Amino acid sequence: MYRFLLTPRWWGIHVFVLLAIPFCVFMGSWQLSRFEDRVDTHKDAEATAEAHADGAARPLAKVLPVTTETSGERTRATGRYVKQLLVPDRGLDGADGYYVLGLLRTGEDKVLPVVRGWHEGPAPAKAPAAPTGTVTVTGALQPSEDARSTGVNASGGLPAGQVGIIGAASLVNLTSYDVYDGWITLDRAEAGLTPVPAKAPEGGGLDLKAFQNLGYTGEWFVFAGFVVFMWYRLVRREAEALRDAALGIAAEEEPEPEPAGV
Repeated sequence: MYRFLLTPRWWGIHVFVLLAIPFCVFMGSWQLSRFEDRVDTHKDAEATAEAHADGAARPLAKVLPVTTETSGERTRATGRYVKQLLVPDRGLDGADGYYVLGLLRTGEDKVLPVVRGWHEGPAPAKAPAAPTGTVTVTGALQPSEDARSTGVNASGGLPAGQVGIIGAASLVNLTSYDVYDGWITLDRAEAGLTPVPAKAPEGGGLDLKAFQNLGYTGEWFVFAGFVVFMWYRLVRREAEALRDAALGIAAEEEPEPEPAGV
């Protein structure tokens, strides 16, 4: 009954199944390895963050450019504040408020964006003034923001003196100096402000993409099982069809009984 499995059509089905199953298992294993890599990266990021929090502040030149390894590292810079801006619609501990951002001109004749702190409420016309004269600031290094990460426009629709994104691309048109590709948030905020904690590097934790990898892992293994199930169903259906055909032929060959009394 199962000789049909050796026909050319079924050989094609067998080859497809034998190729599809290892492919699904390979893709599932690869997605699982991606999830495990993200878990390891998350653990490394936590360890790095702890090391950065306890480490001594290094000069700005030693930690630039900003990478996943240097993001969050404590650094220090010396200069003069040449401009102050407000960054509205920034929440902290569930409250709405704004960042007070100062542009610190360093000895390299560039400005470093410095988040001096956070203030609750809508961005007012005035905020605590920046210190005058030469100052040395210490804080956590952060990468430049972009519209994708913040969900806001750089400066569209905002009043003068406000900016939506903390990044070189959005600040370069608001000052006559070059802007560092990165910013720092002060360890200790000034009077009337709350310190802004450093953000974890993007793509270095258990984010939505990590759990997508885990979901894809399950999907690929389900696909492998589905291929086996469909192969079994096709074999069973064809075997039943051949059996029914054989029974039908047998019924046709069996002579009909003669009427009684003839």
